[in-house]
Amino acid sequence: MKKCIIFCAGGFESLAAPIGADDVVIAADGGVAHTEKRNITPHVVLGDFDSLQYVPMGAEVHPVEKDDTDAMLAIKKGLSMGCREFVIYGGLDGDRLEHTVANFQALQYLADRGARGTLVGLKQMVTLIQNETITFPAFFQGYISVFCMGAQATGVTIKGLHYNVENTTLTCGFPLGVSNRFEGKEASVAVEKGSLLLIWERKNGLPS
Repeated sequence: MKKCIIFCAGGFESLAAPIGADDVVIAADGGVAHTEKRNITPHVVLGDFDSLQYVPMGAEVHPVEKDDTDAMLAIKKGLSMGCREFVIYGGLDGDRLEHTVANFQALQYLADRGARGTLVGLKQMVTLIQNETITFPAFFQGYISVFCMGAQATGVTIKGLHYNVENTTLTCGFPLGVSNRFEGKEASVAVEKGSLLLIWERKNGLPS
């Protein structure tokens, strides 16, 4: 799948994977500072630039009062360019919690359009799966949490972790999937119908 790398204004320490020659790189507002620091030349620079506080040359400028966050603008741009895999840096550890929650919803927006996004922060990564299975390599360590996005997620099966379930239902009203653990073997999380938000430790890297 064509990959889109998005840089937002929040914190992160390093790239989770090298940027490929064919990857689309988008800097959203304050994310420009991250690309400049790492000598990365983005293909697209966009936003309202209230965080960066100046407008880079050639940027796609949007009004401050708009329906989309700058991260969502970048996601829509990536989708329009044919990308279906998104790695989003700086979308977890910003100064405003509401933007983190908005980015969780942005992962759902991607899933609804046949794409998958992963948020990369300082200490954690987050992704969302919908009607599918995700696999984690045996070398992953530490905690992983699984939360229902939406009213309920049915046909949830978790294998290879400390706590495993078979064909169960998770709801948004009870955090049953919090603080599970990797056990040094390949693990998988599957959902037949609905969406699951998964959070694991940044040190492990990206899943399969």
